[in-house]
Amino acid sequence: MKEFAGKPAKAVIGAWLMVAASAAIAQTSVPPTTDAQDAQSMEKLARERNCMTCHATDRTLLAPSYRDIAKRYAGRPGAATELARSMADGSRGKWGSIPMPASPQLAPGEANRLAHWILGLARH
Repeated sequence: MKEFAGKPAKAVIGAWLMVAASAAIAQTSVPPTTDAQDAQSMEKLARERNCMTCHATDRTLLAPSYRDIAKRYAGRPGAATELARSMADGSRGKWGSIPMPASPQLAPGEANRLAHWILGLARH
């Protein structure tokens, strides 16, 4: 086996693959928002994408409040992914008879960011 910088090529390639995988995971993982500025920007995004037409943070409108959604999904594995999918694709029957329409106005990644923000509301 050839060497690179005095080490077997397999070891060097393996190390670079680990670095690349870590970078890819870091880019796709969305940490929950924690500070007031992030919360304000996420609420602004929800308004701009018309989410707040049916939802509010603390009270039920046509759809459940974001806090109620956060409480229902708190601690559930895969909750952010499930919520993001419901936002993007729409859903039926999860909260009663009114369906959640699909949200084609959400850019890639926005549904995931909104889902993490909503789930963070369970702590407040």
